[in-house]
Amino acid sequence: MFFALRASIFTIFKISIPYLVKKICLLCSLVNIYLKIFMKNVLVIGSTGQIGSELTRELRKRYGNDNIVAGFIKGAEPTGELKETGPAAEADVTNPEMIANVVKKHNVDTIYNLAALLSVVAENKPRLAWKIGVDGLWNILEVARENGCAVFTPSSIGSFGPSTPRVLTPQDTVQRPGTIYGVSKVTTELLSDYYFKKYGVDTRSVRFPGLISYVTPPGGGTTDYAVDIYYAAVRGEEFVCPIKKGTLMDMMYMPDGLHAAISLMEADPSRLKHRNGFNIASMSFDPEKIYQTIKRYKPDFKMVYDVDPLKQGIADSWPDCLDDSAAREEWDWRPQFDLDSMTVDMLKNLERKLK
Repeated sequence: MFFALRASIFTIFKISIPYLVKKICLLCSLVNIYLKIFMKNVLVIGSTGQIGSELTRELRKRYGNDNIVAGFIKGAEPTGELKETGPAAEADVTNPEMIANVVKKHNVDTIYNLAALLSVVAENKPRLAWKIGVDGLWNILEVARENGCAVFTPSSIGSFGPSTPRVLTPQDTVQRPGTIYGVSKVTTELLSDYYFKKYGVDTRSVRFPGLISYVTPPGGGTTDYAVDIYYAAVRGEEFVCPIKKGTLMDMMYMPDGLHAAISLMEADPSRLKHRNGFNIASMSFDPEKIYQTIKRYKPDFKMVYDVDPLKQGIADSWPDCLDDSAAREEWDWRPQFDLDSMTVDMLKNLERKLK
């Protein structure tokens, strides 16, 4: 009786069993994609750093406070809003057992690995830079392989070197950096690709330009002058620039950087021809251009030059500007800020912060 009734239903509505099975499989696939992209339990390693402190807040706005774990190391514990609005856990990349325990406890399916020393600091501590940037990533990728996690590990314009084409640097080009920071970034790109190809770990990354923010002070990068200059302007101080006039570097306002980090991890994986790491670009300028832009709003602002040889040497090895067409084509990357709109927003927020 049951089988006869089932057959009559298929006959009345002209539904074939293969067609029904196909539709059910499609529905399951869509549900799986929805869960993978929109229902994340995320661990942000390095949540109290320059990028991590803002990325953790933004992810909590989008995915809910309880779903975003602020990972930290001893001596850099979350405070204030980061501590109060969601879970936190010690997550030292040099301790794989610790990372694995956090992942299992919080049912983590996505890891943002922001643990690294910035370019200038790394040159003074090369062994530590490698231990955190490369050995630490290896530990995270192993945890991700064993627990089915996606991993975002940012690369940088520092992954390029003096032999790289400087203008509109291609997505795929020679990468022969001369700094330990750059060498470690190239290694993280290759190691992440390896884990995707060999083990199927969903690894993705972008090559960040210099990031500019009013929230968290810079921490030892070559592009930090482009943050410090705004603080000096708002405080009414003369700015001493460590980078010489005419030195072009790619820069980006932090809201665009956060958008890139999140939208890449939300992107349809079937569209990604590249994975680690995508060129992304927003604006390119030298110290004189940013100075003149600020002077339009702070006419009495003064700047002098006192070039730092270490920072200048690093800057001279980096590209002037990147070609980010691959990111635009594969996951619809579009920046929102240019130099002028960033300057207006930076000055407004720093005036509020520093008064």
